[in-house]
Amino acid sequence: MNVSVGAATDIGQVREGNEDSYLVVEPLYAVADGMGGHRGGEVASSLALETVQGMFERREGSLAEQVAEANRAVFDRSQSDRKVSGMGTTLTAAQVDGNRVHLVHVGDSRAYLLRGGELTQITEDHTLVHRMVMEGEISEEEAETHPHRSILTRALGVDQNIQVDEGDLEVAPGDRLLLCTDGLTGMVPEGEIREILLESLDPQEAVDKLVKVANRAGGIDNITALILDFANDGGGPGATKGSAIRQPTTERPIAPAAPSNRSDITMVGAPIPEPPPEVAPTSRPAPRMDRPATDRRPERSRPGTRRVGRKVGIWTGVALAIIALGVVGLRLYLDTQWYVGVSNGRVAIFRGVPAEVAGLELSSVVVETSIPAERAESIGFYRGLPDGITADDRAGAEAIVESIREDVARFEQPTP
Repeated sequence: MNVSVGAATDIGQVREGNEDSYLVVEPLYAVADGMGGHRGGEVASSLALETVQGMFERREGSLAEQVAEANRAVFDRSQSDRKVSGMGTTLTAAQVDGNRVHLVHVGDSRAYLLRGGELTQITEDHTLVHRMVMEGEISEEEAETHPHRSILTRALGVDQNIQVDEGDLEVAPGDRLLLCTDGLTGMVPEGEIREILLESLDPQEAVDKLVKVANRAGGIDNITALILDFANDGGGPGATKGSAIRQPTTERPIAPAAPSNRSDITMVGAPIPEPPPEVAPTSRPAPRMDRPATDRRPERSRPGTRRVGRKVGIWTGVALAIIALGVVGLRLYLDTQWYVGVSNGRVAIFRGVPAEVAGLELSSVVVETSIPAERAESIGFYRGLPDGITADDRAGAEAIVESIREDVARFEQPTP
């Protein structure tokens, strides 16, 4: 099976730096989305992929074991270097062996399979909101706008041990695999991603267009996309080989290890369509005709209504542009604001401001600690915790949390 690759990463429209990283070392491909501030996030994602790449090239362990070692590397660095304390990263990787792809996954980056015109998510988001959906607490529609949708329940570097989702996927000629960070999926609906994947036959052209559309939609996060196209013969347009973290450097194939039988490792996602018996290597499935109405282009106006429609369209466009500028400006401001508050009864670090406008919260939880908020509030200094204790930046918020942690521990010590 021949693989053609396209890969792109972009800072987006809001962030000051790019905390995403990607890895292309044939036949291993991965994306990672770092967290922990500009420096911490960038260090976490690149360190994780460097660790995986190093073990892969030395032929040490299975892919899941390489990811587990990457977790320890990020965690140890986070503990030893105060400048990157609290950093972590997602990681979604694919290792190709003939017509079999071995996938490992931690976090909320995603892997999608495009087959027969259908786009299927084949990884599970390790987020608090996804867990709430699975437990029936909220609907999928509510999850899309939930203020805590960015809280991860699993990420590399947060703890010494990590549970890794793992599984195998059988691919056929004509299949297209997409690995991406949430900077893409948070900005571009799946239906639009599907259309781009169907229309752009060249994998590099496809990833470039995905990044462009995500930026056009606001680009509030870093954006990374990596596409693998499978075919029986080589030389297809957009084929790239042997790149390493962000830039091409290395080519060294290695046979993947046998799939693990561990009960704590699963690959969760929607049912995957069976590979078709025979698909032409250069063909791409035609778009389905039963698209949702929202995806259809508006019908052309009749001559009699064209002038009125044009005027309405102009003023509508102006109004939408003004609104968009306001939203982008607000987003830029909120992304520079930090405070320490309460989430689920625990002390937490928030990005944004502790306020609500028209039912919309202007902040989101970035880190939820294990410190009980009630114990912190019992100390006079921190009685205002529910209203939020503002900080100049994330480092300042983390310093406040450390002070709370130390004060809680000190007040809990028994007096002699």
